[in-house]
Amino acid sequence: MPTYDFPQDHRAAQFALHRTRAAYEQYAAGLPRSATPMPGWEADKQLHSTYRSGKPDSPGYSQEQAAEVARYQAELLRLSIEVSTHPYWSTLDSGVVGARMALKHAHETAGDEAA
Repeated sequence: MPTYDFPQDHRAAQFALHRTRAAYEQYAAGLPRSATPMPGWEADKQLHSTYRSGKPDSPGYSQEQAAEVARYQAELLRLSIEVSTHPYWSTLDSGVVGARMALKHAHETAGDEAA
């Protein structure tokens, strides 16, 4: 497996992308099921089954929640662009896909957690 000498700023941006994505997913897990108010529903019982699918009413996001989601999404977009358009990619003749996969896992090596 080839090794890559990613610049520190590139590794730091990728690690920040990982952290921001994890924080966003954790935040989103506690949000209502829809951004706008939406009534709940319950499906009819299906033949040969006792399972009834349904969803409770959703109050929608508060203004603070909507603002926080927008902030996370803007930061994720900014970091994604920073990582994907970094000048390092133009230094590779081939194997860009392999290098991209290696960068996604570069934080797993010892010492990179402090980046």
